[in-house]
Amino acid sequence: MDTAAIENLNLIQQSARDFAETYIRPYVMEWDEAQHFPIDMMHKMGEHGFLGVLVPEEYGGSGLGYQEYITVIVEIAKVCGSIGLSVAAHNSLCTGHIMTFGNEEQKKKWLPKLASGEWIGAWGLTEPNTGSDAGRMQCVAVRDGDHYVINGTKSWITHGKSGNVAVVIARTGELLDSHGMTAFVVERGTPGFNAGKKENKLGMRASETAEMVFDNCRIPIENRLGEEGEGFIQSMKILDGGRISIAALSLGIAQGAFEASVKYAQERQQFGKPIAKFQGISFKLADMATKIEAAELLTRKAGTMKNNGEKMTKIGAIAKYFASETSVEVSTDAVQIHGGYGYTKDFPVEKFYRDSKLCTIGEGTSEIQKLVISREVLKEHKI
Repeated sequence: MDTAAIENLNLIQQSARDFAETYIRPYVMEWDEAQHFPIDMMHKMGEHGFLGVLVPEEYGGSGLGYQEYITVIVEIAKVCGSIGLSVAAHNSLCTGHIMTFGNEEQKKKWLPKLASGEWIGAWGLTEPNTGSDAGRMQCVAVRDGDHYVINGTKSWITHGKSGNVAVVIARTGELLDSHGMTAFVVERGTPGFNAGKKENKLGMRASETAEMVFDNCRIPIENRLGEEGEGFIQSMKILDGGRISIAALSLGIAQGAFEASVKYAQERQQFGKPIAKFQGISFKLADMATKIEAAELLTRKAGTMKNNGEKMTKIGAIAKYFASETSVEVSTDAVQIHGGYGYTKDFPVEKFYRDSKLCTIGEGTSEIQKLVISREVLKEHKI
């Protein structure tokens, strides 16, 4: 990166850091305890440009790239993983899908509202019985003249209750047919589109996760993204970028837990000296720092490849897999370093610990990432 690009990245980092300290940190535990999704704060994030980071300026976005996007997610997640998750899902999934596969009319209709934060976005692929096995989805869309009628349920959806608009992938063909699914945009308020159960989660509690239920939900053909049968292929491409989002989210959580641990280890006295002076603690900090550094390099590499338009399926999966597992390992060590205090809500590491686990599950489990990585490796080394 040249000097100007580095300076710009530093400015964005400071802007995101200041926002998180001012508008998020004072309320982190309050939101977490109440499972409160702070919609007003999300609107404010939109005003600051954080909900349209990757959207071109002509559609009301910030017109930035993936390095800036990674930086924003990291800085937010260092303070609150829940809000980092919501920012990631809004940007890379709903907004990203419309930006990547929408036609000009669709982009002009929905992107300005999403980029400004006036509207919050959701994205629906997962169903109650189809997580990794998306090919068996039961949510169907049937063509009826110039409309489609959608029936079924989507589950584990970020902003499934409060989102103003959702990109929904529904089956329009046969089961197990990768060309039998289609993507649609459905606005909240459309008859037959309702919110279902809101999940009571271990962590990421301020990021709303809920069902979206479709009961004879009728939408015009103009709401279809791309051609019929392209939904699954589109989704896999969106998830490639989404893995960068979760890698950045994981990285932010790990950094937050690490920084809290360094501070505590220097302040906590045992046997007449700070516990940071004991090798058992200092070596944990060394391991944490090493894993975080490696996770950032992988995440940044994936972002650079995405910016350059390169195929980054393998590196995206590697970054997501390594960073998410690092997040869990670092936050676990953070609790251990804090001892009994780490098990209480008086210190931030118990929340990092709870939040981190979702990173190894959402947008493709660690096991699915290994499947993707191994397939790509074997293709590259085919004999």
